[in-house]
Amino acid sequence: MAHEYSLSDVLERMYENQLALEAALMELTLRLEEQGSVEAGENVRGALETIGENAGHIKQGLARLKR
Repeated sequence: MAHEYSLSDVLERMYENQLALEAALMELTLRLEEQGSVEAGENVRGALETIGENAGHIKQGLARLKR
C-alpha cells in the first residue's frame, strides 16, 4: 500500500493525467477547427506542443527516479 503513494508513483500518475489532458485538449481543438476557429486551434496547438515537450522530460525524470 505504501508503494501506491511513493514519489515515483505519484509523479507517474501526474504524468498520466497530463497525457490524458493533452488528448482531451486535442479532441476539443479538432472540433474547434472544424467549426472554423482556426486561430484558437493554433493557440491550443502551441500549448499542446509545450505539453508534449515537457512530457518527454518528465518521462525521462521518472525513469531515473525509478532506477
